[in-house]
Amino acid sequence: MSNQIAKLYIVSTPIGNLGDISQRAIAILQSVELIACEDTRHSGKLLQHLSISTPCTAFHEHNEREKTPSLIGRLQRGESIALISDAGTPLLSDPGFHLVRAAHEAGIQVVPVPGASALLSALVAAGLPTDRFVFEGFLPNKQVARQKYLAGLQAQTASLVFYEAPHRILACLQDMVEVLGEEREAVLARELTKTYETIRRDSLGNLLCWVAQDNNQQRGEIVLVVAGAQALAEGDLNPQELRILTLLLAELPVKKAAGITAEITGRKKNQLYEAALKLQRRD
Repeated sequence: MSNQIAKLYIVSTPIGNLGDISQRAIAILQSVELIACEDTRHSGKLLQHLSISTPCTAFHEHNEREKTPSLIGRLQRGESIALISDAGTPLLSDPGFHLVRAAHEAGIQVVPVPGASALLSALVAAGLPTDRFVFEGFLPNKQVARQKYLAGLQAQTASLVFYEAPHRILACLQDMVEVLGEEREAVLARELTKTYETIRRDSLGNLLCWVAQDNNQQRGEIVLVVAGAQALAEGDLNPQELRILTLLLAELPVKKAAGITAEITGRKKNQLYEAALKLQRRD
């Protein structure tokens, strides 16, 4: 491709089943001057399977910033480059953001080559609403940080999609049960497109029990899709807003309590004022 205008291709590769590689992806991987791989050893097996001999270079989270300038330089000299991750679509909880941004800033054309994605595969098979969803990637490793992060998602009404490592899946589900509630509907999708593909929809509480009792469900690549919170009627408060308002009402006049709660939560002050009056009448 050196005699053409160089392009940066973002190429999706299979997440398990090698049959999911597209003909377009194969053609591009064969024709570019260089393939930037998250792990050259891992991707080498796929490229060997496809009989692709294009040179590769390691490009991962630990060297992305350092290596981006040299790749941009090669693109500016007329060499097209394909970026792939270990599996699926690059940049989704994988490196590539800095390279793509730098390519745009350098006036280099960025071309997506669609294909397999664990995120979308799990979402469409989950049986939960897909009209609105939020991809949260991997949750924090530590319990306190993870619970705090989940607390910030309590009122989110869109479906929530997470990636999780097998050695953390039990702890993750336990925290979801504690923060989001054991009755919240969710789906565990594991080893998608592979031999032991598993997709199970249940309450968070039941999923936790199931995974705890079956070590096989604590292995492989895991995606969790969690139902969003039930949409609140106009004026209704979510648990966090209600707790803040109740605590402030114990110490402050209605107007002041409503005003401070509005500043903290972003909820309209008049809605909080009406809710505060209802709480006072109830008490």
